[in-house]
Amino acid sequence: MRERVLLFLILSCLGVFLYVFQNYVNTIVGFVILCVCMVTYGLYSIAATKYQKRKLKKHPPVVNENYKPFVTVMIPAHNEESVIAYTVENILKMDYPSFEVIVIDDRSTDNTASIIKSLEEKHENVRALIRERNAFPGKSAVLNDAFKIAKGDAILVFDADATVEPDFLNKLVPNLEPADVGAVQARKIIRNKDVNFLTRCQNNEYSLDTYLQVGRDAVKGAVELRGNGELIKREALEDINGWNNYTITDDLDMSTRLHIKGWDIRFCPEAIVYEEGIVYIKPLFRQRRRWLEGTIRRYLEYFFEAMKSKKMSLRARLDMAIYITQFIMPLWFMMEVFFRVVKLLTDKTDPYSLHNVLWSSLVVSSVVGLGFIFAIRYSLRRYDYVSRLSALKQAFETTVYFLIIWFPMELFICGKILFCKKDLNWGKTAHGLIVEEQQNKNLKEEAESELDAISA
Repeated sequence: MRERVLLFLILSCLGVFLYVFQNYVNTIVGFVILCVCMVTYGLYSIAATKYQKRKLKKHPPVVNENYKPFVTVMIPAHNEESVIAYTVENILKMDYPSFEVIVIDDRSTDNTASIIKSLEEKHENVRALIRERNAFPGKSAVLNDAFKIAKGDAILVFDADATVEPDFLNKLVPNLEPADVGAVQARKIIRNKDVNFLTRCQNNEYSLDTYLQVGRDAVKGAVELRGNGELIKREALEDINGWNNYTITDDLDMSTRLHIKGWDIRFCPEAIVYEEGIVYIKPLFRQRRRWLEGTIRRYLEYFFEAMKSKKMSLRARLDMAIYITQFIMPLWFMMEVFFRVVKLLTDKTDPYSLHNVLWSSLVVSSVVGLGFIFAIRYSLRRYDYVSRLSALKQAFETTVYFLIIWFPMELFICGKILFCKKDLNWGKTAHGLIVEEQQNKNLKEEAESELDAISA
């Protein structure tokens, strides 16, 4: 109920603000102020990132080689028979000296449980946890169950389709050593990004997120966990009583609670976790719906706690407030256009109404679009080393993708929060396309080799 009331108040205030501005001032002025604040903060984060890079180049950090906490790797799996064995075998190749792997079957209806059990029998440091059919649903509940039997001083969470390089943990762990650091997030990359338009845009979205996370890390802002490739200190987990079973985005919810408790979260772009991008539009909408709903709900749920927290740093609080505007802006834009159109249809005496509608919409959409294009292009050039022309083309494509995916979805989520009962529909993403393709490729190569041998 509190989330619903707070969202209603935010939308009401925004509506009154737009109505007053449209009649007595000009909403473009307010929108320009909002954009200037966001651009200023963006430039500040870029400058902070470059300063941090120069500082680290002059004075490289001394890595404590003796800091090697025992790590428990947790891999939740629900109907992941096509990928789970491949993922576990890959994770076991990490050259970190001390870690265990807990693979959790979350009420699967396929052969996931039997595969996990066979992995436990095969590998000494793999433990299988098979949840009961009537167990509490959701990824958070899965991780809480596994945490009860985990031995690690730090917990590393992977999705069932994750793959990493052998030095992954050696790059990630040193960032966790400072006493005030509660968690570290690795960079995520879509490994099948070249399949189609959707997978390419998802990878570009991740590159933009890397740029934003690096900036937030540089200014000591509110860096967020991303679920896949997150390393969390046991002490920090115990301080916030583990994962929240009643959230649909465990990572974002935990990020906010860690910051409220005064824990810092770091971002490590050198440690990379690869995951499978979604190839089809329907499951992509389902996944992004969950992400957006979880994001908005956690802001509504923890807003007052964050503002009142004596442990949360001022920088993290300011950073969080700035990032809330990214959800206000689409609502601002759509409400602005709605009011202008209503005025056009009802006010027949104003010959300039149509001009105002078109001018306002054009300015708003152009500023938002150019901002996204610039940020995405910079991200692709900086982190993916894409050529100038290709980066510009992909930035334009991804901006269109953002407008199609996020703008209408935000309206839908706001309506759902206001008028529908909260549910815990996790919206599972199907995996296995890449593994299946790789297996088919291997079979084809084996068949061709046999034919060559017979011919010889």
